[in-house]
Amino acid sequence: MQRIWLNDVEAYTGVAAVDAYIGATQLSETRGMDYGGSHVIEDLVRGKEVKIRATAYGTDCYPRKEIETTITINDINQAVLCNPRNAYQRYSAATNSRDETIYTYMGTLLPNYGNVTFSGAGVLSPLYKDPNYETIGVGTRIFLGGAQGYIAWEGTQHNPGKALGTIMVIGDLKEMNSRYLRGCIIDRYGTSLYVGLGIPIPILNERIARTAAVSEDQIKTQLLDYGVPRRDRPALRDVTYAELRSGKIEVKGKEVPVSPLSSFKVAREIAEKLKKWIEKGEFYLSSPVELLPRDTQFKPMKQVIGAPLVKDVMTKPAITAAPEDRITRAAKLLAERAFNHLPIVDKQGKLLGIVTSWDLAVALGTGKRKLSEIMTKKVVVASEDEPVDSAARKLEQHNISGLPVIDADRLVKGILTSEDISRLIGRRAR
Repeated sequence: MQRIWLNDVEAYTGVAAVDAYIGATQLSETRGMDYGGSHVIEDLVRGKEVKIRATAYGTDCYPRKEIETTITINDINQAVLCNPRNAYQRYSAATNSRDETIYTYMGTLLPNYGNVTFSGAGVLSPLYKDPNYETIGVGTRIFLGGAQGYIAWEGTQHNPGKALGTIMVIGDLKEMNSRYLRGCIIDRYGTSLYVGLGIPIPILNERIARTAAVSEDQIKTQLLDYGVPRRDRPALRDVTYAELRSGKIEVKGKEVPVSPLSSFKVAREIAEKLKKWIEKGEFYLSSPVELLPRDTQFKPMKQVIGAPLVKDVMTKPAITAAPEDRITRAAKLLAERAFNHLPIVDKQGKLLGIVTSWDLAVALGTGKRKLSEIMTKKVVVASEDEPVDSAARKLEQHNISGLPVIDADRLVKGILTSEDISRLIGRRAR
């Protein structure tokens, strides 16, 4: 692939022939700031269909130059979430001294110090509870998006000397939960991704016990004036997380409302989930390492050897019809052959649509004569080398009972029905 779009959000393809990386803040080419890469990620985790459009320059081994199709996360061999900057040790609070409202990555800031926004979970912020990185490091197992993930490296903009440490995290997107992974819109700024993250901190010594016991009135950050348009914004005062979470603070002699950009409620929920996972033995603690040794034991990669493919189960060759064929002839054909799905193809055998026995029953007596008048043009399909369980999920998701099986040129190679899958299950049972 040379270029690729997922729901009209362009992804980066300069990593390998059929790999793509989509950024959470990349905007839709048709919807702008109303939709972005973060929403594509959330849609995938929710199991929704995502439209793919891709182009390529074509090679001998990859001759196809364009494709348009739809996928779900179940159709993808691997889906990995890699967040290069997560879990700031602390984050500055924001306000605005200008006489006008401004729109920033810290949210909407009202004029004349009209409000304050902040981010972070305070006493539940893991990087503040282990500032010496004695239990947090490369290889540490974490809660990430509802699944088990890992710390891959220090995060971009990592600056522990100023209590601004960050981490780079990675995990299996296919195991994550949209409860803890949400696309969002920051008004007039862009899109971003809310990521639920938790790190258990084992108390290994007195020093860790002291830092882990820090309370919110001991955790401080700076209140910055985002109304000053420069990189190093002036700090108005230090403020504790206890003050910020109270809902109001004093700025320039007046009481100002405060609102969080992250959810303390969800942070507590994640902490409780981590606790239960550890108690049940579903999650175990690990010590960080500077570089991953050869014997580092990551969660085993899932692999299914010998899993049946669609081509092993499908009915072939598929009986097809042309769009100009008569409805009455097709109805007779389905009745004689005792099947329910009739792919409609052009003269080269490329799929144009599909007609079912239900379509024919409804059409008879309506005055319509040709299959082109009643066929469904948007067809859910399968490929020959697709795992059967993936095709079965398509049948369930779309509440249908058959899938035309096509190759890269949309030539119909067969048809997979629920009866074919039932026969496979029956053979396995024996």
